[in-house]
Amino acid sequence: MKESDIDRSKIKRILIIKPRAIGDVLLSTAVLPNLRWEFPAAHIDFLVESFAASVLNGNPFIDQVVSFNAQTQSSVSIILRVRKNNYDLIIDLFANPRTAIITLCSGAKFRIGYPFKWRRFAYNILVPSRSGEHHNVEFNLDALRQIGIPIQQSQPLFYLDETSKLFGNKFLEEHDLHHGTFVTINIGGGWEIKRWKADQFIDLCLMIHDRLNLDVVILYGPSEKVEAEDISSSSNSILAPETSLHEMGAIMDESLLLITNDSGPMHIAAALDIPTLAIFGPTNPRSQGPYGNISEIARNEKLDCLECNLTKCPIGNPCMKELDAEIVYEKLTCLISKIRRGKPAESTPRFSKERKLDESI
Repeated sequence: MKESDIDRSKIKRILIIKPRAIGDVLLSTAVLPNLRWEFPAAHIDFLVESFAASVLNGNPFIDQVVSFNAQTQSSVSIILRVRKNNYDLIIDLFANPRTAIITLCSGAKFRIGYPFKWRRFAYNILVPSRSGEHHNVEFNLDALRQIGIPIQQSQPLFYLDETSKLFGNKFLEEHDLHHGTFVTINIGGGWEIKRWKADQFIDLCLMIHDRLNLDVVILYGPSEKVEAEDISSSSNSILAPETSLHEMGAIMDESLLLITNDSGPMHIAAALDIPTLAIFGPTNPRSQGPYGNISEIARNEKLDCLECNLTKCPIGNPCMKELDAEIVYEKLTCLISKIRRGKPAESTPRFSKERKLDESI
């Protein structure tokens, strides 16, 4: 089937499928405004796993978030739910076995997806995959390009609600912090070998205190609190309370910049236009790094095994364990120089909002 075979006047209901992870769901939001502008009267839904659904909160380009629990709900129950909604167009941005079967059995006349192994037969409009060659945002947007939808905006979207903003403001007041005068550090990451280690974060925090005279706020996920407490107490840094994603985003949004592992909060920072220093090892920053904001990447460039994309390391995780804090600090000073100049990321012509910065730094 070709783009010319799609009668746009008959597209009344659309479903986007991107079930996980938090960062991947966020990167897929770039398709939504472009899709809405092409189909202004259509009903647009988004199928996502429950744990990642909050990423879409407040998004004005979605009519309904259709969430499910992958651990307790069968594919049959999800298929029946999707079929009941009578979608005309489904765009599967995940294209794993489960989402391919859901798409194939949906009853939708137009089914867009990627030609991965046997899953290609689930779709009648195939999107050439550029996975690994370009950023994941472009990978998602290629699904729209394949059916002739112009890309007017490419930035992922994350919306802070007023309650979360009030949470962030209260946190600043409690710790006598001010907008743009402190650094946030996110210690979490999708899997263990993507995470820089606690003693290295401690060393970096001490450098930031001693050399830059900036406060540091430690952010973390639900399973990382004990490690975050250790880093905070050992480096005289401020420990954030346990937060939702939006509350974490609100604290980050008040900071000068974020230092983070490759993670969902990294992509949230990029969507909020927060300058970001991202620490990478087994994953590829060209396809998975911060998109569109002022950013720097810190890596152990001495290694040949970077970007292995493994979830377990057979040689002891040297890309993280041997990445010295001085290297990360050097990248931090480069990022601060970019903030001073207001230099946008090279891949996207987008300027950062103003942030306070002591010119003595």
